[in-house]
Order: sequence, then structure tokens, then C-alpha cells
Amino acid sequence: MKTAPNGTHFVTLANGYHLWTQTRGQGEIQLMTLHGGPGGTNEVFENFAERLAPYGVQVTRYDQLGSWYSDQPDWTDPAVREKFLNIPYYVDEVEEVRKQLGLDHFYLLGQSWGGVLAIEYALKYGAHLKGLILSSMIDNLAEYIDHINAIREKMFSPAQVAYMKHIEADHAFDDPKYQQLVAELGEHYLHHAADPQPRHLISTMATAVYNYFQGDNEFVMVGALKDWDRRADIGKITVPTYLTFGGHETMPLAAAQRMQKAIPHATLHITPNAGHGQMLDNPVDYFQHLGEWLAAQNR
Repeated sequence: MKTAPNGTHFVTLANGYHLWTQTRGQGEIQLMTLHGGPGGTNEVFENFAERLAPYGVQVTRYDQLGSWYSDQPDWTDPAVREKFLNIPYYVDEVEEVRKQLGLDHFYLLGQSWGGVLAIEYALKYGAHLKGLILSSMIDNLAEYIDHINAIREKMFSPAQVAYMKHIEADHAFDDPKYQQLVAELGEHYLHHAADPQPRHLISTMATAVYNYFQGDNEFVMVGALKDWDRRADIGKITVPTYLTFGGHETMPLAAAQRMQKAIPHATLHITPNAGHGQMLDNPVDYFQHLGEWLAAQNR
């Protein structure tokens, strides 16, 4: 079994770009994490090594190309966008990071967008995995889009929903009232607990990456990801798989239950009193069940 060296390292990819990586912790269980967004950062995982230390887990995290601590390509260049802003590139990037850090027979955890990459990695490079963890990510975007808009219909008044749809039709996404409503959704479903998310004095979001793949926000799914669907292939994942979702989640739990049945060796856990950011909303429950599952696979 290969392990990554502890510490912070910049890896240089074959394409010449540099990615920020950090490995911390001791133990036989090797875990690599993939952050959400698209265009988010690794910071949601910064305490994973401490939280999972009782279970003998070493944690590697990194910022994907275009994200805060790693290199920022010129996304205004159409050739750069075409070459790098696609799922196959980011999946192969995971594999290159794995190789450069010397990991093999490891566990891969994908949160949200990172779960898209984790599913794709398991289907293409599954021979290197000992197990897969999908944190708040289902196997297609169609069910997510339906669910997030059903949440909107339930959460806001008919007048508020009509107002939001009018703003979206006009592409006036900077409208203050609209932004306030979108933020309200985030406080209830993306982060269900009171203000648990990491804060910066400036935005660390790779907005160009998010806009390209997603759109302008969670409701407006017009980006390159909108047609992503692996429902027909999810059963081909043969490694032990842990599915963890928040009980107050932007992802549909019915889809998570279907995935548990479709994946041959899958375990499903619902983190209570938690939204899309489970590890922030209810860390005690999230890390206990994740750690116990990892330890059980390694016996």
C-alpha cells in the first residue's frame, strides 16, 4: 500500500499548471477528498484529519485547477475553456494527483460536484480504489433540478417564485431582492445550522468555473453539467460505497435510496439536522458514521 507524504505540496501537472495539495494524519486508511462547486475550495475538508484520526485515516485534499489555492487559467480564452472545462479533464486530473502523491488502493470522497468526479473516477479508474464515498451527490442532475425547484415552490410564496423566475428570464441575477432569496435558500438547505461555513474577507469562489458548469446559481442549471446522468452506469461501481446525505438536503433522498439499491456494495446514511454541508452542520454524526464505515472496510 502506497501512502502520500505528509505536508503541503504543489504538484506540477503534465500540462504545466500547479495544484495545491495537503496531506495530514497517520494511519493505514488513505482518503482523498474532492471539493464541490464547481469552483469551490478544499477548505471544507481542513479538519478531516483531526476528526478522522481516531479511525486511523490519513487525509489528502487539494484545490482543483482554477480553484483558489491552485493555478488560475485564463478562462476568457475559448481554447483554454474547451481544453479544461469538461468532466474528462477533471477526472484525469484526479488520477494525475493520485499518481504524483503515490496513492493507491485508497478511498475517494467527493462532496457535491466532487461527487460527480468521484463517480466518474470510479467508473474509469476503479482499479485504484478501495472504496468510494459520495457526500451529498446523486448520479444525475435531472432529479436534482426537479428537487431544488420543488424546494423553491414550497419555501417561497407564489409571488416570490414568480419574481425569481422573472429575474431569471431577464438574466438580472444581480438584483438585490433576488440575491436575498437565493441566500435564504442557502441558509436553510446548503447550510442548515446557524452560520457554520468558513468565511473569507473576499470571495474565493472560482466563479467562471461555476458559471460554465452550473449556471448563475442553484436554480438556473443551464451550464455544461445540466445533462449529466450516470443512472445507467451506477451499478457498475463494484467497490464498497458509502452514501451520506443531509436530512434537510438539496439533493433528493429518494434518489439516494435508489442508488443504495443499484450499487452492489452500498451503505446509505442520512445525517440528521444537516443540509448539503453535512460536515459543517452536524460534524459529530457525520464523522462518527464516516469513520466507523472506513474502519469497518479496513478490518
